[in-house]
Order: sequence, then structure tokens, then C-alpha cells
Amino acid sequence: MICGGGVIGAAIAYFLSKRGGRAIVIERHEVAGAASGKSGGFLALDWCRGTPLDRLARRSFALHAELADTLGNPWGYRRLDTYGGHAALNNIKGRPAHRAKRLPWLSDSVTITGQLGGPETTALVEPRAFTTGLMRAAEAAGVEGGGAEVKHGTVMGFAPEGVTLEGGEIVEGDAVVIAMGPWSNFKGLPQVYGLKGHSLVFRTGAAIPAEALFLECEEANGEVLTPEIFPRADGTVWACAISSTAALPRDPADVAADDGAHARLEALCRSLAPALADAPIVARQACFRLVTEDGLPLIGKVPGVDGAYVATGHSVWGMLNAPATGEAMAELILDGAARHVDLAPFDPGRVG
Repeated sequence: MICGGGVIGAAIAYFLSKRGGRAIVIERHEVAGAASGKSGGFLALDWCRGTPLDRLARRSFALHAELADTLGNPWGYRRLDTYGGHAALNNIKGRPAHRAKRLPWLSDSVTITGQLGGPETTALVEPRAFTTGLMRAAEAAGVEGGGAEVKHGTVMGFAPEGVTLEGGEIVEGDAVVIAMGPWSNFKGLPQVYGLKGHSLVFRTGAAIPAEALFLECEEANGEVLTPEIFPRADGTVWACAISSTAALPRDPADVAADDGAHARLEALCRSLAPALADAPIVARQACFRLVTEDGLPLIGKVPGVDGAYVATGHSVWGMLNAPATGEAMAELILDGAARHVDLAPFDPGRVG
């Protein structure tokens, strides 16, 4: 029983199904309906080096490439060059900024200060397609009674023998996994928090090459934003920059953008790149990414509840670390221990 139809839940369902397991995924909104359908989808091999996340990230980066090859890559997995730099918007109509490297698709306001990664270390997926693709692969597995089934409902509580849905229905299972992102705040689980992010998706065609961008950007009023711009294989470009600590709604379907956030982000993006200046916007998005008190995900057994597990709290690295998390959870549930990564740093019992 997997509670949550985001990328973590889909990855767990997929890796369970590969082993002949049967998963029921309970999702109240839609598969990939929250952050897993609206995030950037950026992947990095070694950006977590020196932290407890390093091994998880490296394993996941390799699995992303394997999954694209195995399942036909319907989610636009692509390798990227990745650059960092800064921009001052009040310099847009002034003299060109000095740059260490010229990226022709950017405006003169942008200074590229260095390369952060190349095709061997950075990549991208379209997150909704990746999440739904994994879920479809899990549903189609059917190995010796394995596979996955998506059931719609609102989870109100859990126990070793199953979960209780809104209205009192009980769905039984041999094990329960809570993977509901910022909606994972059940009694007996560590506290998790949601941070709202805003993003836009532009239709640019082939105007922007496979070059991801991380910037520090000073607005005219002196405020510094950190835009991220990711060109996807489908001819769209995803961009974000503005976050807030707004209250989490009860239902993911009710997440709404902050007033003026998208207009501010649009003005910023159109100023940074001529290729974005006239490009149509195909999506204006807001979602909550999940954070924990110590910045590390919760992956493992729920303390004191036999047969109950949690996999959540991945923050900005949810899309990257989903495959290795799904693989490790399948091993933990079916074999009693994860083999490919050490889950000790992510033990849910480490926090109150």
C-alpha cells in the first residue's frame, strides 16, 4: 500500500512491481498532480558530494539513465551543459556585462561565471511524464501477480494492516508506505513542512540549446533572486525564481499562486533571454516542495509501527533521488534491508 501518487510513490511502485510485488497506490488528486508534475526535473550526479545524500544521488543519477534506456524515454531524458552566473536587470539597456563565456541566447545583462556541470554530470527529465511513465510501467508489470493499481481517495490514517480513507473505508495491505510529500503529517511521523515555489513553462522550440542556467539576479529594487532555467527536450523551457512560506492547503488541487508572483517571474525571464522575450507561456504553476528540520529526507520504517514505512522530505532533489529511493524501499520491504544505498542517515527515528 503506497499513499501518494507523486514521483516517490511511483518509483516505489515500479521497483516493487519489478520484483513481482503488488502495489496499491492511493492518490486523492491525480498522479503527478502536485510538485512531481510541476518541478524542474533537473538531475545532478555529484552536487550532493560531502553530504549524506551523495550515495543516494549517485545511484539515482545512474538509474535515471538506465530507466530511460529500459522504458523508451517517453519523458525526454537529456544530458545538459550547466552554467552559473549573475545578472543585474538595471543593466539590460546599458553596456554589455563582462562574461567568462558567451551564451548567445542570453541578454547582455547576464554574466556567466563558470560551468557547473556537463553531459556526464547533469541531465533533465520532464517531471510529469517521468512520474506518470513510471506509474504506467508499474501498472503494466504483471509479473506473477505483481504490478500496481491506482486507487483514488483521501488518506486519513494508517496502521500496519492498511489505511483508512475519508468516509471510513479501510484498504488493507501487507505494508503501508507514506509518500505524500508535505501532506505526510500523520500522528507518529516526524514533522514535515512545505515551501511554495512558482514556475513558468515557455514554448521556445529549438531556440535554446541544452544549456541549463543557475543565476543570482539583482532586481531594480536591489532584491536578489535565484532564477533557474531548464530547456527541455520537448521544446519548452521551465523557469523558477520565487518562493514563499504560504500556508499549505488541505487538498493539493487547491494550491494557488501568490498574487503577482507569475507576473514578476515572467518579467524577469523575458529580460534575461531574447529567446524568452516573445515566447508563449504554456503553463503557470505553483507547488509545495517538502522540507524537514535537518534538510534530509525520511526514508525507512516508521518507529514503533510494524509494517509501516515513510519515504518523503526530499526537498529540491525529489525528482533526482526518486529512483534510488524507490529501489531502496522495495528492497527494505521485500528483503528487510536496502542493498544499494545506506538508509541510516535518513532513518525517520532520528527526529522527534
